[in-house]
Amino acid sequence: MLSSTCKTAIKAVIYLASKFESGENAGIKEIAEFIDASEHTIGKLMQTLVKQGVVNSVKGPSGGFYISKEQRKQPIINIVEAIDGKQLFKECGLGLSKCSASRPCPIHHDYKEARDKVEKLFSTRKIADLCEPVNDGLAYLIG
Repeated sequence: MLSSTCKTAIKAVIYLASKFESGENAGIKEIAEFIDASEHTIGKLMQTLVKQGVVNSVKGPSGGFYISKEQRKQPIINIVEAIDGKQLFKECGLGLSKCSASRPCPIHHDYKEARDKVEKLFSTRKIADLCEPVNDGLAYLIG
């Protein structure tokens, strides 16, 4: 359902949120190394996330990316919509353009139910909710 780029963006934002208490900014290289992603991908993602207001950036020698206290309260769906778009939770599971309740694909009803649950999860879980288990060593951002 989520693109690999979107999954990488979520991990990058969680990493920034986990650094909030220390007040440190993180550079592209640091983020990429921590979540095991390419610097090129992280650079593009971070630009998009800054434009969408999900995270902030500061230029200069002590610059980098950071997340504010208010931004930590954002639902995860803001990241998903910034990267994969708002249509993600409306699309057909088989990619059909005319799939609907009145003209369903073979997996329409089951997929819609699963898709709605994932949308609810991403709408209700906040960025801060996901960084706390990482900080406590109970969850990880790399496999």
